[in-house]
Amino acid sequence: MSPLVFIFIISMFINLSQGAIQMPYMTSDPKEVSGKSFDYIVVGGGTAGCSLAATLSEKFSVLVIERGGSPFGDPLVEEKKYFGYSLLKTDEYTSVAQSFTSRDGVENYRGRVLGGSSAINGGFYSRASEEFVKKAGWDKDLVQDSYKWVESKVVFMPELTQWQSVVQFGFLEAGFYPYNGYNLEHTQGTKIGGSIYDQCGKRHTSADLLGFGRPNHITVLLNATVKSVIFDGNKTRAVGVRFMKSDGSSSKSYKVHVEKRRGEVILTAGALGSPQILLLSGIGPEDHLNDLNIPIAVNLRDVGRRMSDNPAISLLVDRFSQNRTLEPPQVAAIAEGYKYILESEVLPTNITTTRISIAAKIAFPKSRGRLKLNSTNLRENPSVKFNYLGSKEDLEACLEMVLLLQHVARSETVTFYLGLQNREKLLAGDEELKSFCKDNVRTYYHYHGGCVVGSVVDEDYRVSGVKRLRVVDGSTFEESPGTNPMATVLMLGRYQGIKMLKEREAEKEGDGSFLSPQGSPQPQP
Repeated sequence: MSPLVFIFIISMFINLSQGAIQMPYMTSDPKEVSGKSFDYIVVGGGTAGCSLAATLSEKFSVLVIERGGSPFGDPLVEEKKYFGYSLLKTDEYTSVAQSFTSRDGVENYRGRVLGGSSAINGGFYSRASEEFVKKAGWDKDLVQDSYKWVESKVVFMPELTQWQSVVQFGFLEAGFYPYNGYNLEHTQGTKIGGSIYDQCGKRHTSADLLGFGRPNHITVLLNATVKSVIFDGNKTRAVGVRFMKSDGSSSKSYKVHVEKRRGEVILTAGALGSPQILLLSGIGPEDHLNDLNIPIAVNLRDVGRRMSDNPAISLLVDRFSQNRTLEPPQVAAIAEGYKYILESEVLPTNITTTRISIAAKIAFPKSRGRLKLNSTNLRENPSVKFNYLGSKEDLEACLEMVLLLQHVARSETVTFYLGLQNREKLLAGDEELKSFCKDNVRTYYHYHGGCVVGSVVDEDYRVSGVKRLRVVDGSTFEESPGTNPMATVLMLGRYQGIKMLKEREAEKEGDGSFLSPQGSPQPQP
């Protein structure tokens, strides 16, 4: 056996054995954390929250509060053969995917489980473009290091299925060049992306990353929903959070605090959850908070504004439902200028049947929307409108996108594989295409905004007007990064965690003391 083959086998063994890593203590009993103090409280154990908590735990105590349960041992989350099943049946309080319908009338989902949306999505992993990183003002080297940290633990090179191989050629026939093979970068053309499904068909969510921190420094509270942030008497500093059980019947409220000297609350609850928690805490536009009789802590106009979602069109390319093997996306087609992004999947329509979808999204929509509270009920989804195709530019882009989708669907490779005959006629003419877009616009599940950097949080993700409170998740993005945002949200948690550790190190050097993992100041040796 050659040395290279031996190294490959050993690395595979290490990756596939990650389920055996030591995970942090998890509980669903709020009494076990109520009244305690931690260096950091991370609100939301999702895509960013878990990588952030793992990083901060290297030196400090961290409490992760997750409104859902554990993904471990749940076949709907972990097993590739059940891809998409978690979206078929949702409920109000316990399902791992929670459905919501925007005011545009488009059905959407949010993760409600440790691991967040990385536990319910297609698992496609692709980095942000260099332009995105530069525009964000991030440190390029730290970004690369943070991506690599994530990739070494939960990202795998997929083995293409038969259909993914077919649609790959369909993309190329439609003109999506060059062919980039397996590539984690966001680059024009057709490529195979990374996957959080390993070679055995097991999904690795962001929850796995908790085991790569210091598990004895992390406590995970499951099935608990944060009601609001607690402030000091002057409402200038976050000192903790209030939370309740996530079930629909409990009414008892609990409190947990951060250590007094330098502790922080960090919202990582996603593009719906983080702005909702800020609003419930009295941070947001004064007129909206007054309408709901919420005491104002900070009059911050842009909370819940600049919400965006990528308008998408999906074509079902098989003629009728069948019983094909389910397939998450493995290949992406990226148009010139990153304007459109196409992927394909085999999705369940019910427990026994499937359909093949080829979908495309507008990467840079001009339309913006807004999130508001429906009520002060913390368990209720907020109201959000994305204004799909609200701008003339977006509608015109959709027309072009539909033509591209038709080109792929009519490619020789796809047609030959599916054996399609007597296909529906092609859509043509601006008016027909406009009607089709308006009637069929949907989501690509990449919604973002609501706590955008520069308007709600600063470049260090601190909330304007209040100390010791940050937001670190996709709600801070004004555009969806890369082919799919998951990779960059995972990276962001690691990236900001490293920056925060460096900040604390600088503070330690400045005042001659440091904090123990339990949060009490200790004299510097």
